[in-house]
Amino acid sequence: MTTRTPRIPRTGADDGALVTRSERKQRTRGALLDAALKLMTEGRSFTSLGLREITREAGVVPTSFYRHFRDMDELGLALVEESGLTLRRLLREARKQGRPDTDMVRRSVEVYKEYVETNRLQFFFLAGERHGGSPLIRRAVRNEATHFINEMAEDIRQLNIAPQLSFASLQMICNLIVSSMLNAATDILDLPANQPQAHRELTDFLVKQLRLVFLGASQWQEKPPA
Repeated sequence: MTTRTPRIPRTGADDGALVTRSERKQRTRGALLDAALKLMTEGRSFTSLGLREITREAGVVPTSFYRHFRDMDELGLALVEESGLTLRRLLREARKQGRPDTDMVRRSVEVYKEYVETNRLQFFFLAGERHGGSPLIRRAVRNEATHFINEMAEDIRQLNIAPQLSFASLQMICNLIVSSMLNAATDILDLPANQPQAHRELTDFLVKQLRLVFLGASQWQEKPPA
């Protein structure tokens, strides 16, 4: 039985070239995603976009598209995934800092609001495609929401919030929270930048809304009393 010698990575100029190619590939992929998002801010739906206009907006030749995505559907799925991954991590970190009777709810709302404002193009896309024309993208948005729901339900169980409830009931409660936050995205996007009072009022409203959900959860019974 022979032993294969491990392959030693190349170093020097070649290694630098490899890094440059990798970075260039990532930049092109990002440019394609950004181009699709920018075109949709003009009131377009994702299904109305064409591959050639996306590559033209991104400043690359159409053949470059296929080095990154098999087709338009795969690009749309990448948009959904990239819109959710960072937000899920940020919200999970916010939840780990405490229970709803401290400031966990307010921190989560503030993290979410800031993320929506910082990633306006992504949330214009999600808000439009959540009920849009592509069944594949709608399913992807629902799947992303399900990830949020399950992660939140697991964190709530770990924090021992509403310990009398089953995991299925926690999922139902988290479904209400995630739906409320997705619906609130358009309200956040429509806030005028120069009216801080309006921003505070919306934040306070969302905090009260979520605290009401948790209050109801604390009184919920798995089975109605006989």
